[in-house]
Amino acid sequence: MDIRIPTSLDIPHITELMNQLGYPTTIEQMTKRFTHIQSLPYYHTLVAEEDKRVVALVGLSTGVFYEHDGVSVRIVAFVVHKEYRRRGIGEKLLKAAEQWAILQGATGIGLNSGNREERQAAHAFYQTLGYEAKSTGFQKTLQ
Repeated sequence: MDIRIPTSLDIPHITELMNQLGYPTTIEQMTKRFTHIQSLPYYHTLVAEEDKRVVALVGLSTGVFYEHDGVSVRIVAFVVHKEYRRRGIGEKLLKAAEQWAILQGATGIGLNSGNREERQAAHAFYQTLGYEAKSTGFQKTLQ
């Protein structure tokens, strides 16, 4: 398994991963999003490749804390292809994300995960890697 920065050639696999994550996406939509994300200096994407196929993705965003000094990193997307789960790929990809965050000077890393029943296994996975459940998120759609 290799962990690397994705290219535009990976968009079909990234699209499939986003669909598995529960966000219906077309290749055309993902191409537009990926191009935009890749142009932003405070975003970073890593993928795991196995069998010459992208099988996992982590999308990261850097920011600064309001409540104290320092840089934080948010995991804004994380998914392992359903056929490749429970093989250690997710753990390796999250460790690579954490290493990247450290290189950015981050003192913290976090993520949001839905409170749906099907996300319970993911929550347990995050906790085994040292992530703590700390808050409840709220969202409002604008227009």
